[in-house]
Amino acid sequence: MEMAGAMGVVHKVAAQPAQSTASKMKGKVKETFFPDDPFRSFKGQPLRAQWVLAARYLFPVLEWLPGYSLSLFKSDLVAGLTIASLAIPQGISYAKLANLPPIIGLYSSFVPPLVYAVLGSSRDLAVGPVSIASLIMGSMLRQAVSPSAEPMLFLQLAFTSTFFAGLVQASLGILRLGFIIDFLSKATLVGFMAGAAIIVSLQQLKALLGIVHFTTQMGIVPVMASVFQHTNEWSWQTMLMGACFLVLLLAARHVSIRWPKFFWISACAPLASVIVSTLLVFLFKAQNHGISIIGSLKCGLNRPSWDKLLFDPTYLGLTMKTGLVTGIISLTEGVAVGRTFASLKDYQVDGNKEMMAIGLMNIVGSCTSCYVTTGAFSRSAVNHNAGCKTAMSNVVMALTVMVTLLFLMPLFVYTPNVVLGAIIIAAVIGLIDLPAAYNIWKMDKMDFLVCLCAFAGVIFISVQEGLANSGWYIDI
Repeated sequence: MEMAGAMGVVHKVAAQPAQSTASKMKGKVKETFFPDDPFRSFKGQPLRAQWVLAARYLFPVLEWLPGYSLSLFKSDLVAGLTIASLAIPQGISYAKLANLPPIIGLYSSFVPPLVYAVLGSSRDLAVGPVSIASLIMGSMLRQAVSPSAEPMLFLQLAFTSTFFAGLVQASLGILRLGFIIDFLSKATLVGFMAGAAIIVSLQQLKALLGIVHFTTQMGIVPVMASVFQHTNEWSWQTMLMGACFLVLLLAARHVSIRWPKFFWISACAPLASVIVSTLLVFLFKAQNHGISIIGSLKCGLNRPSWDKLLFDPTYLGLTMKTGLVTGIISLTEGVAVGRTFASLKDYQVDGNKEMMAIGLMNIVGSCTSCYVTTGAFSRSAVNHNAGCKTAMSNVVMALTVMVTLLFLMPLFVYTPNVVLGAIIIAAVIGLIDLPAAYNIWKMDKMDFLVCLCAFAGVIFISVQEGLANSGWYIDI
């Protein structure tokens, strides 16, 4: 091929060498699965250096731990204690959202963060149970087993579903299939999250109104019907306490959003609410006047649960399906949160490493009395604003939860369920992203229709059906 230059000089450009179909296919596969070429740094290195590089690749903690200093620890200590103040009430609340014993939520804030600190590549991600995964797991398993009638079987199914969730997540990372989760469209997630937030909030009406007999269904119609069919169970004492603490939590959230330097107000509000409400119940014996309380919680660390994993053919399909759905949703949230805060601090997060880390921590968690966990946005935002420097903040949080599990559990006996419900509502209200929905409407009407389908499916049918009915829409 010949091209004429500006001065009339003829330049010859060499034609691209011909490539066979096999060579083109090889290039495409390498570009898809190894865009970052993780083995580039190994080339030309002596064997000892390759072993060191391999260890650092598999265990990212080895990249920052050798140079760790006291000044870094001071920052991580403050951040870790701050997110622990949020993790403890959230752990108890989200476990109840998943229809699991409250202690399981605290267990899930102890072991998984330790595993992530060793395997994760994000400095800001704060690990623990999250509202959406808790809601999905609780609603999917409850369709087959009643958590109140068969609590041990329900617990076994939760641990087994967590195992399969971790297996899916780790497999995606090991096989370098991280690009798959990028295909879950923004429209689907916006609609799904908004619908789930509304359903989660409506489910808390049971606690906020003091209703004892409440529907087990998730749709907005049966939930509201149940609310007004049991008006005789409404408790004005519960309603008053719930309204006061919900206003307090929402006000704290508003202050932290309006003035970011006061992030600690929103972070400390849930624990402060738990402490104050527990004292009020204890001093005024409110449990004798219609206020429902958590009750006694056993002290002690995570108990091994590998013997509780249930692979019975009767429930195998259910646990695999639940693990797949919760695994993909929690993985999408965790990777997205990690990338968001990495971009703010200008460092790289390896998506495949993150998937392996999140997957392995859920596999380990399923064997240590934990249910599905990931990187939580609210906790990670607090961790970031509190000045965390490394994943050591997760270790500090986990050790704080450990102290709570060993010595402080009796203090939660009088914690009212209504405050836990208020904490959940305040936490999930931020999932309703109206500006994002408006932008989708302006950009693509078909995407907005998908968003509406996901939203309507969640609030009128069920959480998992809403996600399925949206067709797991893929942007092309």
